[in-house]
Formats: sequence, structure tokens, C-alpha cells
Amino acid sequence: MLRAMRRPRLSVRSRLTLLYGVLFVISGALLLTIAAGVTVSQSAVSAKVGPLAPTPALRQAEQRIRELQGQVAAGSLSKSTISHQLLLASFVALGVMALLSVGLGWLVAGRALRPVRQMTFTAQRISADSLNERLAVSGPQDELKELGDTIDGLLERLEVAFSAQRRFVANASHELRTPLTTMRASIDVALAKPEPAPPQTVALATRLHTELDRIDTLLEAFLVLARAQHRDLAGHTVLPLDYAASAALARQAAAIAARHLTVRDYSDPGGTWVEGSQPLLTRMVENVIENAVRHNEDGGWIRVETSTRDGRARLVVENGGQQLDSRQAAELALPFRRGGADRTGSDAGSGLGLSIVAAIVAAQAGSLDLHARPGGGLRVSIELPAAPAGSRP
Repeated sequence: MLRAMRRPRLSVRSRLTLLYGVLFVISGALLLTIAAGVTVSQSAVSAKVGPLAPTPALRQAEQRIRELQGQVAAGSLSKSTISHQLLLASFVALGVMALLSVGLGWLVAGRALRPVRQMTFTAQRISADSLNERLAVSGPQDELKELGDTIDGLLERLEVAFSAQRRFVANASHELRTPLTTMRASIDVALAKPEPAPPQTVALATRLHTELDRIDTLLEAFLVLARAQHRDLAGHTVLPLDYAASAALARQAAAIAARHLTVRDYSDPGGTWVEGSQPLLTRMVENVIENAVRHNEDGGWIRVETSTRDGRARLVVENGGQQLDSRQAAELALPFRRGGADRTGSDAGSGLGLSIVAAIVAAQAGSLDLHARPGGGLRVSIELPAAPAGSRP
């Protein structure tokens, strides 16, 4: 891990540009070395004259030879100077061409990777609501075209799977609730007979009613979680979070009074508006408030705050309770996680409340933060895109 932190991450375009530049410098340096070797290998022209008889003609020839040797020596010095200047100019030209090759390599790499960027942009845009879109990469049948076709095949399989799951969610409510309704009706009919039922039968019927209600609540939680995870955002509207929080507190008034909880509401009246699915947003707020009431301590407190800042609507719900660590708090958004022994009793709920909240927040393009308070309890912070001012009633 430390090795990965030390090594800087380069993009493919940067690596290709660096490769082009290094290859050009190596080939240019090799060519320059060969040219310098050929220049240096040139030897000065020298002439050796043996002893001859000192005749007037020979003396005149020797004098002429010495003159030629002087010219050759002077010419060799001039050639050495020219070779040195040529070698220096070659190094300068190599540096200029290296910079130019890096720039051209950057352009060529960008051109070569343009189809990859287009595929990345399209794949990021495709979501669960637009799985019918395809990359549709055009061009010759090369590696990039094969990659695009492979991703299109994967998207097609995902579309089929998501469609099957949506059909299941649509049919599960009716198909699973029908047996529960039949069982509940049978129990009611048995208890409604003219002759009084035995006490054991009444106790059993009461217990069955309670368990059937719990199953119905759990089934409803499963269906809401499935709809949120599959972005089934029905009932699109503009909703004030402060009103939803006040309504949720009102519905929990009996439980709040039974546990002698103190509620501190710091909501901004009429100032925190969000846009999205009203059933899911209402369920999100209800689950957060219910979680704060259920997993609290007798005589404890609840703090609710709504606000809007920088185009983001914010809902914060804090409550007292048992001491949690950061790992436990983060796991509360997972299904069937309750975070402690006193959160797993008969009144601990289904364990899906905060996981439903997390799914709804994700479906609404928001963020959820679960933070364990130092003095005990939980702090739930939700941020959602605020509704535009023109869309608010």
C-alpha cells in the first residue's frame, strides 16, 4: 500500500506521451552518436617524403610539398572546428525535436484515446433508469470496437435482470400479501363465532395477529427497499423537509410521551425544500425519526434540524442512547444491523429502517452520514439536492 502511495498515478495518455518522447530521444541520440563517430574518425592527411638527392628540381618539389602540408594542416583545424559546431548544433536540435515530439505525442495519444473517453462518458451517464442506452462504438473492427461491443452485451444482460427484478417488486406486494390477508381473516372469523372461544384459542389468535402484523411490516419494508434500490421513484413532487419531520414527530407522539423523550426541533419553517418521490422521501424521514425514538433511552432527547446551504437541503436527527463506536454506526445502514444488545429486543424493529434510508438517499442523489456521538447515541445527517426556487409552491 505504501508503494502505491509513493508512485504517482499517470494517465494512459501521459504514459503514451512519455513513451513517444523517450523513444524519440533514444533514436536521436543513437543517430547523433553514429554521426559524431564518423566525423572523429577522419584522420588528418599527412605526407612523408624520403631523402632524395639535393637537386634543384627536388628542392623545389620539397618546398611545394611543405606548402601543401601547411594547407592540409590548416584545413584539418578548420574541419575540427566545423565538426564541433555541427555536433553542438545537433544536440540543440535534438532537444528542440524532443520537446516537439512530446507535444505531438500528447496530441496523437489524445486522438487515439478519444473512443475510450467517449465510452467512459457514456458508461457513466447510463444508470438503472437508462439501461436501454448502448455505447454503439463505430469504426473498424479493432480492440476498441470489441471492448465497446462487450460492454453493450453486459448492459443488455443488466437490462434484462433489472426488468425481471422490477416485475418481481411489482407483483410481490399482491402475491405475498394475499396469503397474509387470508390468514388474518380466518383468525377473525374463528374468534367471531357465537360461542365463546377457549382462552387458549384467544391467546393464540392474539399472538398470531401480532406476528402477522410484524410480517406485514417486514414485507412492506422489503418492498420499499427494493423500490428505492431500483430507482422506482413514483409520486414525483416538491416536499418541505421541515413539514415531513414535523409530521413524523406527530406520528411518534405516543411513543415519545411513553418514553418521556425531550424533542428539540430547530427546523427552518418553509425553508428546506427537496424534489423527488414523495412516498420515498416521507418514508425516509419517518424511518430516521422512528429510529431516534426506538433506539433511545427513557428520559432521553431527540434533536431535529433542517436547513439549506449551497443548493443542498440538510436534515440532521440526533438522539441519546447507548455508546456506539464508528464501525457500529457505519454498519447500521446495512440490512438487519442493529448495533448492540439493547437494539435487538422485541421492539428493535425489522433492522431495515436505516438501510431503507440509505437506499432512498442514494436514489435521490444525496448523501447519508451516520456518526456515533461521543456521549452516546447516533447522529444521522442527510443531504439532498435542494429544489429550485421556481418549483416551490
